[in-house]
Order: sequence, then structure tokens, then C-alpha cells
Amino acid sequence: MILTEQKPIEEILERLNGENKIFILNCGGCPEGADTGGIKVINYLKEELEKKGKKITGSVSIDFLCQKALLRSRLRTRKKEIEESDSILVLSCGLGVQTSAAVISKICHPALNTITFGGITGMWQGTERCATCGDCVLDYTGGICPYTACPKELLNLGCAGQSNGKCETDPERDCGWELIYYRLKSIGQLDKLKEFIPPRDYSKMLPSAKLRKTNLWALDEEVV
Repeated sequence: MILTEQKPIEEILERLNGENKIFILNCGGCPEGADTGGIKVINYLKEELEKKGKKITGSVSIDFLCQKALLRSRLRTRKKEIEESDSILVLSCGLGVQTSAAVISKICHPALNTITFGGITGMWQGTERCATCGDCVLDYTGGICPYTACPKELLNLGCAGQSNGKCETDPERDCGWELIYYRLKSIGQLDKLKEFIPPRDYSKMLPSAKLRKTNLWALDEEVV
């Protein structure tokens, strides 16, 4: 299971600034196991967002957001609601947010942070990768992770080392920041490139002391 924690509601509202119609997309896999997803969390977010004048155009829970084919098939009946939305709020690990952004031509905001707890955290369903950084910034980068798409893990634009759209570290590898640029351009969000992303805080990658005392950290820590 991939472990996630909910972003503070204040941070979510800041990310949604200027966007009034929101569609909520929930992963029925790992987040529900970590109590960071599911109907209870969806209802909480709806209530908090509506208090701030946001309109929830709809919501849907899909078993595994990291599976593009499943995501596409389940969203066909929600096309109108999504088209009417300014953005998508995604209750998922970084993989689900990346997959959602690849499938939906809207900005996808992560409602959760993905953290590592060591060992095998789950199966990669597609080409997307999550660095479990504990501070998801995928809505700044069009749903393409700068940590995994860029070998140098550059956070604020790319370097001068790319050539013909390829990375200097591997001539067969696409430049991550060029991919980010064209994704943001395709959804009309190039202004995101003007926003500064704070340096990575590595302490956020690990579970809190509170989480390490629960059965999410080790199944033998608590009686369920």
C-alpha cells in the first residue's frame, strides 16, 4: 500500500484560488486504506469547499486511479461535469494524480501528500512514477512529476542541457521540463511556470511519529 496524508485544508484552498467549480476524484485503493480517501473525506472536502463559495460539480470514486484504461472508462459518463469544472481535486497518491492529469485536460490538484514508509509500497501500473516526497506539487507542473521526470530533480524550470527535447543524461530520454511545458500549454496553464516552488523538505518524506505508532506503519502495532 502507498501511504498518504491529507494536505491541510488551508493549502488546498490556496491551490484552488480563482477556481470556483471543482470536481472531486477519489481513489478507492490505497487512500481508503489509509483513511485519507473515501466518502467521509469526500464529504468533508465538499463541506469545507462549499463554505468558501466553491461549487462541487460532481465527485466519483474509482478503484485504482493509477490505471489509465479504468480511469478513462469510468469517467465517460462524467464528461459533462468535468468539462464544466475549473479544475479537478484528486484524492490519491502521486501516481493517481499524474494519471488523472494525463487523461483529463484540466488542472489536477493533489489533495494528499504521498510519503514513504520503506519497503515495497505498491505496483506501478504505468509509466508514471512517484518520488513519495511528502509535499506534492503536481498541480504546479501539469501533473508531471519534476522529481521523477527530470533526472536532476529540478523544481523551477529546466536546465540548458537538453537537446532536441532530450535530456543530456540520456539521449533517449525526454526532457522532463519540456514535457511539463507542453502539458501546461495544452491546458492553458503556462502561467504556472511563473510560480516559485519552494525547495524540497526531505523531512516530509517520512511518516510522522503518530503514524509510526499505528497499524499503517506495522500491522502488529495495533489490534484492529
